[in-house]
Amino acid sequence: MKHNLFTHLMMAATLAVLSTTAMAHDDATLDRMNAPHNGQLRMVGIHHFELVIAKDNKEAKSSPIDVYITDHAGTKFPTDGATGIATILTNKNKSIIKLASAGDNKLTGIGSYSYNPDTKVVVVVTFADKSTGQAKFTPATAMSSSMQDEMHEHANMKEMKDMK
Repeated sequence: MKHNLFTHLMMAATLAVLSTTAMAHDDATLDRMNAPHNGQLRMVGIHHFELVIAKDNKEAKSSPIDVYITDHAGTKFPTDGATGIATILTNKNKSIIKLASAGDNKLTGIGSYSYNPDTKVVVVVTFADKSTGQAKFTPATAMSSSMQDEMHEHANMKEMKDMK
């Protein structure tokens, strides 16, 4: 049975799409991953953005905000020439903070904002080549590795107690 070139190309394209989809991470999966800087991860095209904000700001005060950019394998993506804006929404307050490259794979900014478990952050990055990426964060849903370890420890202690 002969297959023409078109059939082979269509099969290859279908496999490529299916394999890419299978490798994609949704927000819930990323929230369970250990982020390198204990922030929250989001997938943005070929990148991962990691947001790190001050979570101890009950009242608005001047604090840093950092965004680290990597590829999906965790390799640092250079931010030279990149800029960004972080919009932080807490209750009915909105803070807009400009982000600038801080070398390596980091964008950083300082601004006045407060934090609570309902805080949402939208980050828009413009890379040196003028391409853009945007991510929406809900930092309270991300679990740091220390929080995950603590939860596992408590679960193990409860299991041991239940065995007695």
